Amino acid sequence: MPKYVYGFTEGNKDLKDLLGGKGANLAEMTNLGLPVPPGFTITTEACRHFLTEGGVPQGLWDEVGEHLRAMEDRMGKRLGAADDPLLVSVRSGAKFSMPGMMETVLNIGLNDESVHGLSEQAGNERFAWDSYRRLIQMFGRTVLGIEGDRFEDAIEDAKRHNGVTSDLELTASDFHHLVQTFKGIVKDETGGEFPADPRVQLHMAVEAVFGSWNAPRAVVYRRQERIPTDLGTAVNIVAMVFGNLGMDSGTGVAFTRDPGTGNRGVYGDYLQNAQGEDVVAGIRNTIPLQQLEKIDAGSYHALLGIMRTLENHYRDLCDIEFTIERGKLWMLQTRVGKRTAEAAFRIAIQLVDQGLIDMDEAVARVTGDQLAHLMFPRFAGHDDLRPIAKGMNASPGAAVGKAVFCSERAEELAAQGEDVILVRRETTPDDLAGMIAARGVLTSRGGKTSHAAVVARGMGKTCVCGAEQLDVDTRERRFTAPGGVVVEEGDVISIDGSTGEVYRGEVPVMASPVVRYFEGTGDLSDDLISAVHRVMVHADGRRRLAVRANADTPEDAERARRFGAEGIGLCRTEHMFLGERRRLVEDLILAVSGEERKAALDALEPLQKSDFVGIFAAMDGLPVTVRLIDPPLHEFLPDITALSVKVALDGDGASGRDRRLLAAVRRLHEENPMLGLRGVRLGLVIPGLFAMQVRAIAQAAAERRAAGGDPRAEIMIPLVGAVQELEHVRDEALRILAEAQVEAAIGTMIEVPRAALTAGQIAEAAHFFSFGTNDLTQMTWGFSRDDVEGAFFSRYLDLGIFGVSPFESIDREGVGRLMTIAVKEGRATRPDLKIGICGEHGGDPESVRFCHEIGLDYVSCSPFRVPVARLEAARGAAARGECDSR
Repeated sequence: MPKYVYGFTEGNKDLKDLLGGKGANLAEMTNLGLPVPPGFTITTEACRHFLTEGGVPQGLWDEVGEHLRAMEDRMGKRLGAADDPLLVSVRSGAKFSMPGMMETVLNIGLNDESVHGLSEQAGNERFAWDSYRRLIQMFGRTVLGIEGDRFEDAIEDAKRHNGVTSDLELTASDFHHLVQTFKGIVKDETGGEFPADPRVQLHMAVEAVFGSWNAPRAVVYRRQERIPTDLGTAVNIVAMVFGNLGMDSGTGVAFTRDPGTGNRGVYGDYLQNAQGEDVVAGIRNTIPLQQLEKIDAGSYHALLGIMRTLENHYRDLCDIEFTIERGKLWMLQTRVGKRTAEAAFRIAIQLVDQGLIDMDEAVARVTGDQLAHLMFPRFAGHDDLRPIAKGMNASPGAAVGKAVFCSERAEELAAQGEDVILVRRETTPDDLAGMIAARGVLTSRGGKTSHAAVVARGMGKTCVCGAEQLDVDTRERRFTAPGGVVVEEGDVISIDGSTGEVYRGEVPVMASPVVRYFEGTGDLSDDLISAVHRVMVHADGRRRLAVRANADTPEDAERARRFGAEGIGLCRTEHMFLGERRRLVEDLILAVSGEERKAALDALEPLQKSDFVGIFAAMDGLPVTVRLIDPPLHEFLPDITALSVKVALDGDGASGRDRRLLAAVRRLHEENPMLGLRGVRLGLVIPGLFAMQVRAIAQAAAERRAAGGDPRAEIMIPLVGAVQELEHVRDEALRILAEAQVEAAIGTMIEVPRAALTAGQIAEAAHFFSFGTNDLTQMTWGFSRDDVEGAFFSRYLDLGIFGVSPFESIDREGVGRLMTIAVKEGRATRPDLKIGICGEHGGDPESVRFCHEIGLDYVSCSPFRVPVARLEAARGAAARGECDSR
């Protein structure tokens, strides 16, 4: 039979697939000899069986029983025994840290009998009844699915009744009464009694962890972070140690470096007389970890030693959860900590300088998404504005938006294109969807290790936590700041995650220092800029993929070059025909004779030439791929309804041009323009159009060469589906280039599935391919992007049909398969065939890595995304152990 349960002494940190991140790291700490409570892990394989078969695998409970007996023997206690009970916690633990998973259930094993034994053994009646009410509260919420507010409201009622404001002021009698109240809530909500049998509690909690893998908030988080849906979660069962035995006990979270900035030092939160969820949930405001030294110097210095051990062992920032039970330090969890983008770059370089990792590893440790986040704007100087409150700077950045007070409203407004700031007393996993939708998060409770802070950092969201000066009223949907300042839902606020300051109204923003660095004006003495610089220099030497830019103007080309672009992979000439030039295109469409058509083309040619001269100058010495005009024709024609109404209203007074234009619009009207007269088809149907463009390219290149420049033109024919189409345009283009004594590569955009499937034939007439993955995705899926994204994509994501939108990241199985076929068959025909990508996927980190894997020569993306693509191209090479071969 498969082995489904592993003791902590049987695992290690490399078994995350099987034991989950939490279980693997608990085993690793046990192997290092650190003080970890006894426990065992139920594997992800058991979870996958539960999810597919609808029940736990045969023999699982027998294995659990064996490991439980071993734990009981080691502790000298029995689970739930009336005289001296062993209590355990049940924690989820997937391979990747997932805030959307089921919350921990503590104190399993307590019932009406064992609570007295716990009281007697601890010598603390209040502690025992507090622990019992916590079990019912957590079990009710996470296992039985009861709304958490029912329990919280009961606690608030108890505090009001006793005239106190803190849980710490409630007595043993108060908690005894709360236990009875909580049991009543369970019976009201479920129709049954709270389970008194400790093993029933344990089994139900384990199955609830398995089931939580597909809970809506877990699905939302996996979709956000692109975590595979079939991993499953492990379950960790750990002997309880208690931080709520009195003021000589407590619980905390520590980081080996500041996860917000990357600075070295002691960072974390601590709460006396508390259990772990008090810190993580942010329901009580914590004290800085440094103050533990004054409370319990022995435990503090022991913790610092363990932090050094773990950071050196994992060679990274570690996030640690610990409990102190009457002066005894226990380690409950460690993991490689989530961090902000700023911290990621700083820490990577710090670890290089310490000799713990090399530069290849440093490049692998940071991501293109993190780099993009560093390029977002920051708040500009605002001396005339004063903050209305200040909290903890939990996750840096500048966020401006309308204040909203619930997750649902955040999602609703964000879907309408509004920027929002989610404001809560504290967040819970139920707020995950709203946090994803919001620009930033503001809470009045919690510290830098609260749920809001940790999740926001992981998602790269700006976050200010623990702004105690704010009185947040979620029912009335408003908050009150000092001085009587009231912010209602819908009012604009600004939060600064770097300083913790909160402003009413919109604070102006400025370009980030990282953008200034890429523009060539950054200050390399700044440690963040220096870290980015060192990573990017190494990345450029490591990557195989070249990175080009999609640019249609000299200004865009110049900026792209400053950002590190090695050429232009897509210059869209249809963008040059808009504005005042549109009338010239209308003249071309209205032309009925060869003379009229030539006149229209002659008017356009010098304008096109001027465009290309500027772009060739900006990219001097680097390749410039010019795509010949590829619009759906309707984009250059007036709206048929508006023009019909205009002609009808003008009657006999309608101009001859309007009448002729209406006739042309009616003649050329298409039901589906995206699949109509566009691309190569347009060039073949309108004689002279492509020839005019090629002539303009050739003349511009000749002019630049005469001026001492080094223009490197590449001409791309769009929407080719058959080699015969390409041959017709290629032959005419080569004749024009020869007349101008200019050389240019001729290639095509692979954006029609047939082109990918006949790439071997098309390569006979092409010097290069460039994948237009936007259209290739539309045609492969049969989707009209503009129509379907708002219509049903969200439902497809919810159902798991998509893990991520295929327009956001390349669909490897479908579109990617066509690309792989085209690469293989194209190069079989022409081994020196140059192949790139110029769709919007060219700036998506996951897609860039895929392009590296299938052997493309370059990716092309918007100028702003060029640094991201440079970094991800290097990460793709480093992950596969490949060196630069450009």
